[in-house]
Amino acid sequence: KEMVVKIEREVGVIDILVNNAGIIKRIPMCDMTAEEFREVVDVDLNAPFILSKAVIPGMINKGHGKIINICSMTSELGRETVSAYAAAKGGLKMLTKNIASEYGEYNIQCNGLGPGYIETSQTEALRQESHPFNDFIIGRTPAARWGTPEDMTGPAVFLASEASDFVNGHILYVDGGILATIGKQPKY
Repeated sequence: KEMVVKIEREVGVIDILVNNAGIIKRIPMCDMTAEEFREVVDVDLNAPFILSKAVIPGMINKGHGKIINICSMTSELGRETVSAYAAAKGGLKMLTKNIASEYGEYNIQCNGLGPGYIETSQTEALRQESHPFNDFIIGRTPAARWGTPEDMTGPAVFLASEASDFVNGHILYVDGGILATIGKQPKY
């Protein structure tokens, strides 16, 4: 709250909030402690709730605002060793829809971006050519590659702009088509 007050005092009301912070712990669920689970949920779900709650009153007073939550395609698909991450991102997807539902009448749009597998420091170890997961992702993704941070730019600009003023509660998946298919057919 103090941060938002300071920003509003020094710069003005926040027009756009991007909830992008996130962590992942690749631990099998039965080996994960409740504390480790909560840590992921605190960063990936509770923090966007707290930040959104802090900026919405100013957006209401100003008469418009954009909230973009960085969700994940993992909110749609399960995968081993990421139970806390998937649960938090699934919760963030639903928080996105609820903010849109509750505050849309105030000209506030809350949408999400759902990245697929993106080349980041979090995925560096998985992207090694010798790692079987690298081949799995390339083979499973119709674009036949990992996404780049630059692949997220256009969709983020769209959701932050007036072009999306009538888009609300939507998760835009930027995943190279991975959610559209059960996988590529093996070549014979």
